[in-house]
Amino acid sequence: MLPIADRWFESRRLGDDLTLLWEPHVVPLMRCNIWHVRGRDRDLVIDTGMGIASLHDALKPITGRSPVAVATHTHNDHTGGHFEFPETIVHALEAGELRAPSDRGTLLASVLGPERVARYAAWGYPFDGDLITALPHAHYEPCSYCVQAAPVTRVVEEGDVIDLGNRAFEVLHLPGHSPGSIGLWDKATGTLFSGDALYDGPLLDEIEGADIPAYVRTMRRLRELPVEIVHAGHDPSFGRARLRELVDAYLTRRS
Repeated sequence: MLPIADRWFESRRLGDDLTLLWEPHVVPLMRCNIWHVRGRDRDLVIDTGMGIASLHDALKPITGRSPVAVATHTHNDHTGGHFEFPETIVHALEAGELRAPSDRGTLLASVLGPERVARYAAWGYPFDGDLITALPHAHYEPCSYCVQAAPVTRVVEEGDVIDLGNRAFEVLHLPGHSPGSIGLWDKATGTLFSGDALYDGPLLDEIEGADIPAYVRTMRRLRELPVEIVHAGHDPSFGRARLRELVDAYLTRRS
């Protein structure tokens, strides 16, 4: 029997307008960074985690309004909670997947199967057991987990702008990890929310829907971006020097 978690989400405030949330009882493979960005006119939540417990409720002490939920891409560790939010943003190439997920997901290693678990381990994400290490409450049944369909209220493409009133993010189309992967770029501050296009861990480019040549092009583009800080879809944030190290390592491996 798995233990019952005291709380499902942890959070850390990184500034007046930025809070990081994460799910500590989800294995690292599926534990995405959930970013809450406070704006003057509206807030964003960038990715929503697995959808195991209510992210909307977890955000209530942080914000007094319902944020717009952005999907950097539609893998279920990033969009599991999108169904809770009345306003959502997703790239055109993955809007259909958010509306009607083809992969409803699982928390059970037995459903993933030993071959798939072994592949994840070879790629740098070993785990022993299922995808969660605790339950959100005593009556939760991991076998009932299912990614729910979410509304799509705005479809974006390269160059579109998401305006919060006091700051604006340009949408960068960053395919490779998935067809419709996007980043959110704040040129004024040099801040990039990169999703899974780039993070400081093993990058997955051999999964279904990935495209290595597209990923190479994305990496070359990111290397030239004048970033000050990257807030990624997994693992810690990093600056421009580390971005270039990560990009160069990938290009050496794949070019």
